[in-house]
Amino acid sequence: MVGGVSLELILPALVLTAMGWAVPRLLFHVFPEGVKPLILLALCSTLVMLALGIVFFTVLYLAQGINWAALMQDGWGAFLLHFLRLGLISSLLWGPIMLLAVASLPKRWKEEVW
Repeated sequence: MVGGVSLELILPALVLTAMGWAVPRLLFHVFPEGVKPLILLALCSTLVMLALGIVFFTVLYLAQGINWAALMQDGWGAFLLHFLRLGLISSLLWGPIMLLAVASLPKRWKEEVW
C-alpha cells in the first residue's frame, strides 16, 4: 500500500485511461477525415474499448488466481454480462479521456476543415 492507495487499483486505472487515449488515435489512421467519420470513429472507439475492457478484466481475474472454470461456471451469457458491466463501469475512467482524444483529432486533418 502506497500512500493509502493500492498499486493494484492505480495500475489498472492507468492502463484503462491510456487505452482510452490510444484507441481513437490508432483508429484515426483508418478512418477518413470529416465530421461523420469522426462520429463513427468515436462509436467504434467505444465498442473497441468495451471489448478491451472485457479482455482486460478477464485477464485481471485470471491473474488473481480465479480459474477459467469458475469464470465459466454459469455459462457464456453470465460471463459476458458480468464483464460487459465491468467494462461499462470502467468507462467512467476511459470515457472522458477518449472523448478528449477524439475531440483533438480534427486538428490533425490535412484535407477537411472543421
